[in-house]
Amino acid sequence: MTSHVELLSNGLRQLELQQSETNLGSNNHDGGDPQSKNDPAPDNESLLASSSANASPPSPPQVREGYGFRVSGTSTPLTVPSRAIEGNHALPDPNGLGWPAKSTVSRLNETTPDRAAREKMMVSAVRTILECIGEDPNREGLLKTPERFAQAMMWMTRGYEERLADVINDAVFAEDHDEMVLVREIDISSLCEHHLVPFTGKVAIAYIPNQLVLGLSKLARIAETFSRRLQVQERLTKQIAIAVQEAIKPRGVAVVMEATHMCMTMRGVQKPGSITVTSCMLGCFRTQQKTREEFLTLIKR
Repeated sequence: MTSHVELLSNGLRQLELQQSETNLGSNNHDGGDPQSKNDPAPDNESLLASSSANASPPSPPQVREGYGFRVSGTSTPLTVPSRAIEGNHALPDPNGLGWPAKSTVSRLNETTPDRAAREKMMVSAVRTILECIGEDPNREGLLKTPERFAQAMMWMTRGYEERLADVINDAVFAEDHDEMVLVREIDISSLCEHHLVPFTGKVAIAYIPNQLVLGLSKLARIAETFSRRLQVQERLTKQIAIAVQEAIKPRGVAVVMEATHMCMTMRGVQKPGSITVTSCMLGCFRTQQKTREEFLTLIKR
């Protein structure tokens, strides 16, 4: 009964808004008609009858409202709102990709010929690189290297082709559990976006449920999806945390990542064995010290 009343009320408001816009338009463009200005407005019964006739059945509720992405030029947000917000705040991603880059959607929707054309461009670019470093791309050892590199790069960045909704695949379950859920020692491999060289490490993901739990393997799948894109470790850590937050709306999420970066050990400062640690705490992990300390203690065991 309540839903029908709300539906009729929404229809009434829409009709009133349309009537106001129509009157405003006629006054602005036609100069207005004195007789039409004095016409009585339709009564409520007519409006309700019209809205009932034109109303469509309510759409089914969505389990998840989408996954956020950052506006170009802004930092990765700590929280993602449930609906679009104007300005430089996080916005829901209608494609479910989460933080899509400029050409991510085109890659997601590309056909087989499109993919072949993309790889062909990469092959040409790699041949140019080989020539620029002083090699001969036509010698036996390098003859197939451009094609191999293109295929390997497409595989190592396959996260651009994965929707988070498909990754989670509705593995969200109602469960009356309010204690910490922790999966640690998740191996990740990604490519540093600054030098296109790998960084590898492990990530620990924890959350405290709020009536919903997530399939354990999906925590690793979320980490894998975001790591298979060009990344910086700081952003990768936040993206994993926010994706879990958006999927099941828990009381809190915590993510800690430890990784070794080849751009630091193979070049530049050349310090093998150095480890970079990043963390992201949301909800009760951020506001409650005891909860945060329990998490940090558990991941050190």
